Amino acid sequence: MDWDQIFTQIFSQAFGTQALVFALAGIGLNIHFGYTGLLNFGQVGFMAAGAYGVGMAVFWLEWNFWVGILLGVFYCLALALILGIPTLRLRADYLGITTIAASESIRLFVRWRGNRERTGASEGINEFADSFYANNIFNKPGNQAYEFLFFEYRADDLWVMLIGWSVVLVCTLVTWQLMRSPWGRVLKAIREDEDAVRALGKNAYSYKLQALALGGVIGGLGGMLQVIDKQSIQPDTFNPVITFMIWTVVIIGGVARVWSPIIGAMIFWGLISGLEVFLRELLQTSAGPNFERFLNLNISNVSQVKFIAFGLGLMLLMRFRPQGIFGSREEMALDDR
Repeated sequence: MDWDQIFTQIFSQAFGTQALVFALAGIGLNIHFGYTGLLNFGQVGFMAAGAYGVGMAVFWLEWNFWVGILLGVFYCLALALILGIPTLRLRADYLGITTIAASESIRLFVRWRGNRERTGASEGINEFADSFYANNIFNKPGNQAYEFLFFEYRADDLWVMLIGWSVVLVCTLVTWQLMRSPWGRVLKAIREDEDAVRALGKNAYSYKLQALALGGVIGGLGGMLQVIDKQSIQPDTFNPVITFMIWTVVIIGGVARVWSPIIGAMIFWGLISGLEVFLRELLQTSAGPNFERFLNLNISNVSQVKFIAFGLGLMLLMRFRPQGIFGSREEMALDDR
């Protein structure tokens, strides 16, 4: 068994683009649920809003790419207002129902063939981030790949990772500072007892709407970086399953902790990628035929089995440490929500 390949895959994916995308989406979701107590089951909708904002600006409106970033932020803010204004005065479960329905509605709307000229429909939008890669400081003649220890990255991948992890750091520091401020303390109070916050004269509805907008914009930044990395926006990339993968990232790290979504995203993608390589290597050992015979494990279903194994691990985590790895049972226990 090639353990070097397994550990190389784990660490490369733990610091890769997917990890930073889910870290951003997790930071936004942590503001929603971890600090404010908002049940957002449609974080992928904010990711889609950010991604299509920048993509449509270049593809349809023929605007500058950097102006498209601002349009993506505007779309996320507009989506937060559309979802929050009618639901945040109601019970928490109404927001959950609305957000999951809205995220799926966005996906179906952008892939509708009647929107082909605007959103690319099911074919998507391609080659829209040339302006981003034109500023790549790593893209030098004759040097298109860089090696770091056991890892090798293309110049474009390094550029996305540099910008992406910088954005993650900025969003984390902003969140850390906000949650230590009076504004952040009000959010935590709303999570614990909204009626008590109202009794103290605070406008809980306004604070919840602000938190929904802030977390949505951060999630939208994650969606932008995901499609910039691929130079392609496909509507089915933003399916509802992604939201629950983001929830997994937040739960693993521990809710209501500033750094937990980052650690959760690194653990999630590192283990998922490492499990696949491990299972493929296992099938090539002398014991491989036994696993094929008794567990029905083969090359064609390794991708499914890795999620089953990870799901079992998540069940054990929820059983023995429901607050997550770095969470506090006293401050936030998921089974008490």
